This record gives sequence, structure tokens and C-alpha cells, in this order.
Amino acid sequence: MTQTADSQTPAVTEQSVAEQPNVTAAVHSIAERSRAASRRMARANRAWKDRALVEIAEQLVAKRDIVLHANRLDVEEGRNNGTSKAMLDRLKLDPARIDSLAAALHSLAGLPDPVGTVMRGQTLPNGLRLRQVHVPMGVVAAIYEARPNVTVDIAGLALKSGNAVILRGGSAAAETNVALLGIIRDALDRVGLPADAVLSVDEYGREGAKVLMEARGKVDVLIPRGGRDLIQTVLNTAKVPVIETGEGNVHIYVDESADTEMAVEILLNAKTQRPSVCNTVETLLLHSGAGAGVDVLRSLAGAGVRLHVDDRVAAIVPDGIQVERATDEDWGREYMDLDLAVAMVDSMDDALDHIRRWTTGHTEAIITNDLGNADRFVAEIDSAAVIVNASTRFTDGGELGLGAEVGISTQKMHARGPMGLRELTTTKWIVQGEGQIRD
Repeated sequence: MTQTADSQTPAVTEQSVAEQPNVTAAVHSIAERSRAASRRMARANRAWKDRALVEIAEQLVAKRDIVLHANRLDVEEGRNNGTSKAMLDRLKLDPARIDSLAAALHSLAGLPDPVGTVMRGQTLPNGLRLRQVHVPMGVVAAIYEARPNVTVDIAGLALKSGNAVILRGGSAAAETNVALLGIIRDALDRVGLPADAVLSVDEYGREGAKVLMEARGKVDVLIPRGGRDLIQTVLNTAKVPVIETGEGNVHIYVDESADTEMAVEILLNAKTQRPSVCNTVETLLLHSGAGAGVDVLRSLAGAGVRLHVDDRVAAIVPDGIQVERATDEDWGREYMDLDLAVAMVDSMDDALDHIRRWTTGHTEAIITNDLGNADRFVAEIDSAAVIVNASTRFTDGGELGLGAEVGISTQKMHARGPMGLRELTTTKWIVQGEGQIRD
């Protein structure tokens, strides 16, 4: 089966509501096209979907210059508008990041297809044969900001899991998303899958996003990905089901038994490897008896990290290192930059209490050589990811073997942690009989 792509790919540019007299009708029309495409995607077998992913990957690389040119326009516009350094880092694409996106698509193509996987099954005494199987969600919507990599990641995951997706990528990445959307839709058409499996409402700006959030019955699930303001706006506005992806006020606790070299390496990676992302560490808790404390502080400062410390930590900071005194605002803040809040605690209880008060439920880690402390930390921390003796940067769908991720869910319903293929499916009960009727 084949379908010709629309000759005009939906633009991803902000326009005034005045120029769009009937935004509701336009977005609902997009949702109807997406629904039609989702029915075809649900019937596509794994080989077909994998061909699409590989084709998108190859076209991304082949048309790299087009994407980079569009991205340079967005980055320059962002600089002119005073966009923060952290947001510009998320917005920027370079050849290595495009190669990484293509590699993630190839990785997705190599993963098992979750659709049709049997969760459980049995034959009842009356002879009815039951199966609960994974099936696509249907129409998935995603709202995000200044993250063109998300355009590719979510499209790839949605396609592999048999869904159609409607994107709202925001004005900051407008030019880049136009280029990416065109490549994705063209690749789908090349392999005979519906180009409308990936659509965007960016043409209709914030009003279009609002209509999308309220399109109950037309959108099966909505996933916001961004900072606190965006996520709260979606949660407070949406009438469609939402999977909440939370901000990352991530903690690392260095206990008194921690190996100094290990602690230094982990903290440097968790804070400086890419500080603008949600799994970077934002608060360090040092046990008062930890021998690693001074070396960790010296290494972080030497790497350009600005330390926001409590009074007890200030007393052990090596000479020559400038620090700021931390306030409650620091303990609750997701810096997404080369800043780190540091507190000293006297026990595991103190560390757990601090984390429970300030956590966003994303990722928490412990560095320890005490198995009992590690086990207790894992048992008592109630976050989507808990890590022992490794960097928090591993809370990532690609790093955990999921190929890519839609986001990090911090809720407890259906999906929690990095959301990959399986998290974009729901289940269906299949009951097969031979004429049975109920008494």
C-alpha cells in the first residue's frame, strides 16, 4: 500500500491568531488526518516501520546541510532575543548531534517491536482463550520547546510503536523543525507509509497548542517536555490525558565510605558533561565524615562549577575557591547550568530527609562502598530512577537501551522514568471462543 505525501508540508512557523480565523477547525482537521494515519500505522509490520526509521536516518545525514542552515537561523534569532545559554545549548544542532539522532533511529530499528507482545494469557475453564497484548496508543501529541532533537526522537518512537504523532515544537526552533518535518514526511512517503503519521500544529502558534491540549477524543495522550512553566501550563490546560514529565532537581549523596576518585569522576560527569539537561546533578550532599569532600569541591570548582554552599561546607572549601551561600531557593532549583548546591549532612537519615523535601522525583544517586547504605538508599528513595555508584547522566532512554526517549516520566501511572517504545503502547484484551455464552 502506498500513499502520496501532501505536496505542502505543514509549516512550523508562528502566525498571529488574526491570520488564522478558525484555528480550532484547522487543528481538529490535523487531528483527523493523524487519526486516519494512525489506523494505517497500527497495521504496519515491524519490517515496514524499520525501513521508515532507516530511511529517515539516511535522509537526515544526506540533508544535514539543510538542517544545519535552518538551525543556525534559529540559534541566531535566539541570541538576538536574549535566550539563555542553557536553552541555546538545547536548541543547537551540529554534525555530531545529527549523527547521534541518525544513530538513535538505527538503534530503534534494531529493537523488538512492542506491538503484539503478549503480557499475559490463559484458557478459562469454559474454554475461552484470553490474551492481553500491547497495541499502539493511536494519536500521540507532544509539546516541547527549543529542542529540535525531540522532533526526531518522538517521531521515531511513535512510528516504531505504531502510532501517529502531532508535534508542537515552539517558535524557538521553527526553522529547524520545518526542515526536520519535511525530511521525516518525505521519508515516510518514500517507503509507502502515511506522511500524515507525523504532523505539526506549530503553524497555529500558542492558540493551536491550546486547541490541541483540549482536543479530547481526538488525541489519545499528550506528553509535555520542557521546563516547569511549560509542564504546569499543559497540566492546568489539557483536557486530554497527559503523561507528566518532570523537571530534574537531581541529588547525589556522597556517604562517608565513598571512594574519592570515584566520587570526583562521577560528580564531574554528572555536572559538567552537559549541564543543560534534566539528568544533570543539581544538589550534592556530603556526609560530614566523607574523606572525598574536599577533593570533590576542588575538582568541581576547577571545572568552572559555581558552588552554592551551606555554612558547614563553606568551612571546608579549599582556599582560593569562591563560593556563594545557599538559600532555600538553591535547594529547590533546577539550574541547568554550571551551578551546584552543596550541603553537609551527618547521616543517611539527614540525606534522605533533604532529598524527600526537595526532590522532583526524577533521579537520585548515592556514591558509597557500603552495601547496606546502597540497599537502604535504593529502598527508601521514591524517584523514577535511583542510581548507585554511577553518573546521573545515565537516566536517558538511549543510554538505557531504549533507543531514544519521549521524556522522563516522574508520575506513577502507566509510565515512569525514561519513556521508550513500550511506554507508547497500551493494552487490549483479546477473547477467543467457540460459541460460549455467559450463564
